[in-house]
Amino acid sequence: MSRIRSVRSAAAAVATLDRRTFLAAATATGATAGLGIAFGPGSGSAGASQPATAHAAGRRVVQAPAAPSTAGTTLETFSAAHGATGYRRLADGPAWAREVRTEITGAKGGRADRRTALASFVQLTDLHLTDVQHPMRYEFLRAGRAGAWRPHEALTIAGVASLIERINGLRGGPATGAPLSFVMTTGDNTDNNAKIELDWFLTAMNGGRITPNTGDPRRYEGVQNSGLKEFWHPEAALRDADKKVGFPRIDGFLEAALRTVNSPGLRLPWYSTIGNHDDLAGGVYSLGHDYYADFATGKRKLEIIPAADAERLFKGTRVGGDPKGVQMKALLDAHAKDMRTVTPDERRAPFSQSEYLAAHLDPAATGSGPVGHGYTKANLEQGTLYYSFRISENMIGISLDTTDPGGHYTGSLGTAQLRWLERTLKAHKDDYVIVFSHHYSRSLDNMNHDPGRPDEARHGGDEVVALFQRHPKVLAWINGHSHKNEITPRSTFWEITTASHVDFPQLARVFEVVDNHDGTISLFTTLIESAAPHRTDFSDLSQTGLAALYRELSFNAPGASQKLAGDSTDRNTELLLRKP
Repeated sequence: MSRIRSVRSAAAAVATLDRRTFLAAATATGATAGLGIAFGPGSGSAGASQPATAHAAGRRVVQAPAAPSTAGTTLETFSAAHGATGYRRLADGPAWAREVRTEITGAKGGRADRRTALASFVQLTDLHLTDVQHPMRYEFLRAGRAGAWRPHEALTIAGVASLIERINGLRGGPATGAPLSFVMTTGDNTDNNAKIELDWFLTAMNGGRITPNTGDPRRYEGVQNSGLKEFWHPEAALRDADKKVGFPRIDGFLEAALRTVNSPGLRLPWYSTIGNHDDLAGGVYSLGHDYYADFATGKRKLEIIPAADAERLFKGTRVGGDPKGVQMKALLDAHAKDMRTVTPDERRAPFSQSEYLAAHLDPAATGSGPVGHGYTKANLEQGTLYYSFRISENMIGISLDTTDPGGHYTGSLGTAQLRWLERTLKAHKDDYVIVFSHHYSRSLDNMNHDPGRPDEARHGGDEVVALFQRHPKVLAWINGHSHKNEITPRSTFWEITTASHVDFPQLARVFEVVDNHDGTISLFTTLIESAAPHRTDFSDLSQTGLAALYRELSFNAPGASQKLAGDSTDRNTELLLRKP
């Protein structure tokens, strides 16, 4: 029987670091021994069999652990909605408690007094940095699907800058105080597979100025000034569908949304994992590159189609039909005369897998490091998007490429990658392992063949779970894609899926791995929101004000699920494992 109890006292959840751990940290060189924190992560392997080393930029610094603190986390407060109907305002709300989960093994008393930290890091997922004026978007489906377009999409850049600000402000792991050692993004970093969005993503992560505007530099060209009632027009008196449910009129919104954003950049080394929105047209289609490029960079933009057509296309996509976009092309051709004329922009061109790798490997994109953010020259030479990296002296991370190049938003692994994964696990049989991917196990059910490797078999989630269960030092599989918090016991490891930072409740997750010195290991998970205040002011169109508005609009978005936060046992947790 599952044994789950809630920890209501913050003191009971505090994990103290003993003198042995502190001395180990103080004497470490390279990756921090004892604490297992990688200040400048070490060597890894990329692609098939070639070893590669990822070095963090800058100096190696050993930090003493801080006192554990819940500040800036959902253990302290979480944004809560006021009112029962219509457009609801957000404000500070009650904290989310930490839940202890013992489905895999029991919790032993006194562990908080003896445990030592092995690793502490942050996961970002599903940022969906969006060029809202891009011609190849699904907003035209909104007549049939309210959730096909988000009223807050124009503010993704301000939102991620505020999230980075929050991460930079964390004192350490909220359960242990151990210094955070790196950040991992688990895919869908971009929304439209556009070069300009990739540039925005890298700039946001590394720090710099971003102007989230394409096409005409002087004015917005998108659905929010189209005059179509299906979309929220923040600056117009138009009684559109969203205003009918309480969305406000905000003069100056579009001008502010296109204004330059300053991102502080992560102060921690960060690693990158690819998602289906990074690799496929609209996250779904394996369209011909020339067709997609011509449309993406051209002057035609489809803004709305009849509800029946939208529903038919949506249903076909959901069941896995049309991975190559044949029906999508036919629909675009059929509605050619219905399209709006917009300013062409070459920066909207799709990027290939090799261009994605090259952009990460560009020395100008190093930021806090490491060079390539996990990817190496071996990846570029071999055409692979998976790698391993050293988290600490006794722990490695593995980043998988679960996107299926054959099309569709669900994923799978090709045989070459699965065999590489098996070899990597065997080669590191003495190391603890943390696995990262975009897709979660149940969404790895896409057996469409890779056009570049038509004879290669594809492998699903059940096969990957079974592989991890054969290797007891795999502690966790961390992923995203569903935009929902969900934590699942997998007999020997925990599968941890984290909500997105585009749909409410816009979150990231802090992880702390600790040895309890009683035959068990604990994985602490703690959710964080951006640094923007929960309460909004419609007259505040500063960068911070827009980040706050980004959150509130996402809560109120028509068609949005209100279940993405998951249950309390999917949020702030202590997950027990048997020590292998």
